[in-house]
Amino acid sequence: MDVGILGGTGPAGRGLALRLADGGASVVLGSRDEERAIEAARALGRQVTGSGAISGSTNAMSAACEVVVVATPWDGALATVRPLAGELAGKVVVSMVNALAKEGREMAALVPPRGSMAATIQAALPGARVAAAFHHLPAADMLDTGHRLDADVLVCSDHPDATSATLGLVEMVPGLDGVDCGSLAQAAAIEAFTAVLITVNIRHRAHAALRLTGLDAR
Repeated sequence: MDVGILGGTGPAGRGLALRLADGGASVVLGSRDEERAIEAARALGRQVTGSGAISGSTNAMSAACEVVVVATPWDGALATVRPLAGELAGKVVVSMVNALAKEGREMAALVPPRGSMAATIQAALPGARVAAAFHHLPAADMLDTGHRLDADVLVCSDHPDATSATLGLVEMVPGLDGVDCGSLAQAAAIEAFTAVLITVNIRHRAHAALRLTGLDAR
């Protein structure tokens, strides 16, 4: 699979890129600073043990990929995707953006005007098929390839084909299982729960992720 990651030089984007490349994907890290993206891709490339590859380029080049992930900070997401609306039309766009604010030793969930960042991005990209996913994975664990992941990834979208494509992306990463959680309306609760999970990890000095019980054996 050909995957572009907008704002891919941050910890979450780099961690996802590394895991997807290990799973066989061809990943393009995007950034406003092309040289920064190239350097980040070069460093990650030395860690790839699977059959995929990582390259670095501009956000515009990342947007040319088959599937595009938005991994920017929440307050820069719209400024990143709006100029790329034409390139992203008709594509599956996966938002892993969380609107959060740090308050002491806790994280607080912020509520965007449309309820979630995924819904906000969908409104900014009416021609794209937006899904929400990858919100609850600790970036440090994603970047540590010696750490085997063990987590469920909640996926929601108003477009069944976007849900299917995103679940396929999740299944490329050993240790991750995708869970179809319904329409994009669920993104508000999914994103907000990230604040709870990060706060738990801060308070307990842990790297907890999300695992649902009661589903069929996987």
